[in-house]
Amino acid sequence: MSTYTVLSEATSLEDKLKALQAIERELPAVFIVMNVEKDYVEYMSENGRRQLDVSMETLQAMGHSYYDTYFSPHDVADYLPKITAMLSAPAEKDAAVTFFQQVRLARHLDWSWHLGTTRVFMRNAKGIPTHVITCAIPIDPLHHVSSKVNRLLEENNFLRRNQHIFAALTKREKEILRLMALGFSAGEIAEKVHISEKTAVTHRRNIKSKIGAQSGYDLTSFAQAFDLI
Repeated sequence: MSTYTVLSEATSLEDKLKALQAIERELPAVFIVMNVEKDYVEYMSENGRRQLDVSMETLQAMGHSYYDTYFSPHDVADYLPKITAMLSAPAEKDAAVTFFQQVRLARHLDWSWHLGTTRVFMRNAKGIPTHVITCAIPIDPLHHVSSKVNRLLEENNFLRRNQHIFAALTKREKEILRLMALGFSAGEIAEKVHISEKTAVTHRRNIKSKIGAQSGYDLTSFAQAFDLI
């Protein structure tokens, strides 16, 4: 019987962790087993602990602060609710959540991008998840796809940071923002939306203030991010 079969058929947490430890060095990824009942890291593969320069005991003692210590809060705020929803959904053997995350590795000032996938690792006798396992794979910064991934992730981060600002704009302000981003003057905007030029000027000033735009480029970037143009 292969180690992979042993891992899938093991019934106790101890047996599953032993099976995982037996194969983890053969796989190009970091494995993290989280105890979702007590909210702490139950186990992290050796190569992961080496990259973070941390002991298993220290990881376990961190509790929920593990996320704040090593991961971007913007990323956590995006994928953690999805994992929580997966755990509360009816049991599905192959259900998983896949996401990009920025990790702060030991002795590195910059974030390191990883692709992660999380699924249920253990359930109790009632079928309620007690542990999840995450497989995290680093994205090579020199790989041709990295620039595209970084661009998409930056756009996603921009949307998250500014969603509340966009939501606070009125329907009229969004309409005028679109015209501003397209390069229309206050007079042209007034004619198109049937308001006075003075009112159009006031709208333009208020919109710039609300979204923090300092230039035409800022206006265009904001409008593009929210699919106004």
